[in-house]
Amino acid sequence: MLRVLFVGDVYGAPGRRVLGAHLPVIRSRFDFVVVNGENAAGGYGLHREAADAILRAGAGCITLGNHAWHHKDVFALMLDEGKYPLVRPLNYADPGTPGVGWRSFEVRAAGGGTERLTVVNVLGRVFMEAVANPFRAMDELLERGDLGNVLVDMHAEATSEKAALAWHLDGRVAAVIGTHTHVPTADTRVLPGGTAFQTDAGFTGPRDSVIGAAPGGPVAKFLTERPHRFGVAEGPAELNGVIVQMEGGRALGVDRYRYVEGEEHGHSQ
Repeated sequence: MLRVLFVGDVYGAPGRRVLGAHLPVIRSRFDFVVVNGENAAGGYGLHREAADAILRAGAGCITLGNHAWHHKDVFALMLDEGKYPLVRPLNYADPGTPGVGWRSFEVRAAGGGTERLTVVNVLGRVFMEAVANPFRAMDELLERGDLGNVLVDMHAEATSEKAALAWHLDGRVAAVIGTHTHVPTADTRVLPGGTAFQTDAGFTGPRDSVIGAAPGGPVAKFLTERPHRFGVAEGPAELNGVIVQMEGGRALGVDRYRYVEGEEHGHSQ
């Protein structure tokens, strides 16, 4: 059995700070850790400094999302596959898109034995920029048949789209975990076919914020209907994630995980 921790979107320096301080403390509890680094560089995208910090903390794979291309650094990181195990969204129609949309890892479980873990990243299309169909993209990928335990990071805005993908894939993948909206949801469960699901893992970043941003900017935008600069919020940071126990391509259990700076321990729910 594999025990995998998926950590929700790391947001800016506060997210990197709490990840760097807390993940090493709990890392030994898990056989593998996947971290979404979509907002790790100042709230938008990923650069080398952020990628290095995430891997140094204990991540074995970094997933991305709609801000994947925000920093030029990411193109060089995608070419250095031996050092930077990045997974960008799978469902870009252009076959020349840099990087890869999935990666497989041979993971040694704490109880002995090795299982294959495949990490996939897909983008939703509702309320987001146009990309290829994530449902069809996953169907095509699963036709390979040699992926082992598949964990899907569904980076999407609409809860309905995330839930629909999970039901579409139920019994064919080990987990579908949503990202992008930064607020952890309370629908954590294993679907009837054996697929773990949570609409959104939540984010890893400043607690006293508007999904990571200092409140002043978003409040001003809503009040005035005009653009305003968003800065990364300060103060205590939180780490949110999802723990999935999996074996033979199915989930055996799933729990939410949350830690806030200043607390002695994190807790599962």
